[in-house]
Amino acid sequence: MDCGPFTNACGGPDKFIVWSEIALMAKWKQRISHEKAGVRPIGRAFLAAFLCAPVVLACAPSASAFELFGFRIFGSSDDEDADIADPLRYSVTLTAPDADEALTERLNDASSLVADVERPVSGSLGLISKARSDRERLVAALYAEARYEGVVTISIAGQPIDDLPPDTTFTEAQPVPVTIEIAPGPFFTLGDISLEGDAAGLLPEEFGLMRGGDAGSNVVLTAEARIVRKLKEGGRPLATVTGRDVVADHDSATLDVTLTVAAGPVAAYGETSVEGTEEVDRDFTAYMTGLPRGRTYAPQEIDDARERLQGLAVFNSVTVREADALDADGNIPIAVEVSERKKRYYGVGATISNTDGLGLEGYWGHRNLFGRAEKLRIEGAISGIGGNGTQDDEPDEALNYVKNLNYNAAIMFEKPGVIGPDSRFFANTRVLLEHPDAYDRFSAKGSMGVAYDLTKRQTVSAELAIEYARITDAFNPERDFLIVSTPLQYVFDARDSKLDPKSGFRLLAFAEPSYDALGRVPFLKIKGEASAYYSLDTAGKFVLAGRLVAGSVVGAEIDEIPADRRFYSGGGGSVRGYAYQGIGPKNLDGQPRGGVSLVETSAEMRFAVTERFGIVPFIDAGTVSEDPFPDFSDFRAGAGVGIRYLTPFGPLRVDGAIPLNPGPDDPDFGIYAGIGQAF
Repeated sequence: MDCGPFTNACGGPDKFIVWSEIALMAKWKQRISHEKAGVRPIGRAFLAAFLCAPVVLACAPSASAFELFGFRIFGSSDDEDADIADPLRYSVTLTAPDADEALTERLNDASSLVADVERPVSGSLGLISKARSDRERLVAALYAEARYEGVVTISIAGQPIDDLPPDTTFTEAQPVPVTIEIAPGPFFTLGDISLEGDAAGLLPEEFGLMRGGDAGSNVVLTAEARIVRKLKEGGRPLATVTGRDVVADHDSATLDVTLTVAAGPVAAYGETSVEGTEEVDRDFTAYMTGLPRGRTYAPQEIDDARERLQGLAVFNSVTVREADALDADGNIPIAVEVSERKKRYYGVGATISNTDGLGLEGYWGHRNLFGRAEKLRIEGAISGIGGNGTQDDEPDEALNYVKNLNYNAAIMFEKPGVIGPDSRFFANTRVLLEHPDAYDRFSAKGSMGVAYDLTKRQTVSAELAIEYARITDAFNPERDFLIVSTPLQYVFDARDSKLDPKSGFRLLAFAEPSYDALGRVPFLKIKGEASAYYSLDTAGKFVLAGRLVAGSVVGAEIDEIPADRRFYSGGGGSVRGYAYQGIGPKNLDGQPRGGVSLVETSAEMRFAVTERFGIVPFIDAGTVSEDPFPDFSDFRAGAGVGIRYLTPFGPLRVDGAIPLNPGPDDPDFGIYAGIGQAF
């Protein structure tokens, strides 16, 4: 079964592991000066502050225990401890009397003894090793907070770990008590800052290094990376730090920093080599990096190449890096290392509602059909089983019951790189039978098109589609359509995250010229969407989000436009508090007729209560009109509150809303659930 949003990681029973790259530790060479009284070395923990936070996420549970979003569904912790030799349990107490609440919380988060207290270690030696490693982590955490006089004392069973010989055995009853005492010391600020070598002409302030500023180790390391990046942006792939002096003056509580940087020569891309491909074509992988030989090196293009290869969805992991030296022609070789995912996947799902009944869906897919990341997906769904819309006056009329269900089946194909690495060709066929409140519709549709990424943020697409549809709605008892259309779309996406944006904006413009060959009716559907996000604090815990949608259909009368091409509003994806398709013109029986113009708007305030949970008060409003331009005579609004639970693949969303100015047929409230933010 496919892991859904986790498939980039899983591809089967393998575990999904994400961690910081500790290989850089071997490359760290730091010289610490001792020219001032009270100065001591800080290099080892200074580096550890940059590298000490591994994060491990597993999407494949063991056979005897299962956890979902951090909660154990079944199985015991003893099942996980079976592979630990000589398991030894311990308890831990961390105290930092002179630290404020925020620093104490960071220290607790940095401690592996605290984080792993529920899991035993391997014998007494394992506990001693863990405690000594934890001390370095905690010192590194203090350095990250600019506390360079911090002292961490760890004792096991009342004995300081420095006094314990390696063969110590703890014979007392478990859990063995462990105490961590931390004296954080004073807060250091930056003193003298000097950039030398090829960085001599740069201003330290431009990179966050200023006298009297924050001297945390992360600040200095981040500035160093930004300086090297600045030089690389000039086409110099070998830019590197060649000298680093960090001096802590304990008398003045200041940190002096001297960085020496060598820029290296300007170079173009050389040969792109690929390792790790098995089923995916090696030359195609190199082509999809978009790094042609002879073009001047740019670090952003290296980042883009990595993201482009990851976006192919055929690789578990992707590494794109420059060589350590230029080739004989003075170019910089590029090395690509990948590991492939499983080619095939499948999945099933179900939904249930007291009004819509039971829904079942399934899909099968292939990620690498012909060896060049071609994707094929076959999916099908049945819904409305037992729902209100499928109840028949005569229960024995099984045929009518089956006809009233909703069916949806599709075959979708995509081929990347058809007109350059940033392009993809797609072709789809879909057959569906659906019965929403507004109409009954049978449709068979085929389409093909091309999407192209103009930039990292801008995408355009063009499509040719042919659809046969038979529709019964409020205007037409039964009518056939044969529609030829060319959907065109432009998207500008400047959000910081697609799953849970906290800043930026997204714009979408859509136009679909269409022609009904049976009715000889041309019409044009246009639609625009805009959403914006603004964080009220630096941590992104308070985010204001807004959305505006407007659209119109022109060129034909409303009864000549297929019912599914008209506009409707209401429901979880538009105006919450109202039923799906519940806003807009209706006939005398209360059946939605749809409209030819639409305006919707939403505003949310997203509060992060904890790292996992959030609360979202919101208000939505919308109107649908039978005129090409909205008259706002039937403007509806709804308001409510939602909760969010953050997961690695996006927030789980549950919203409850009430209509603020309901009509006679509108519900008293609505509850909506989904994955991802509402917009």
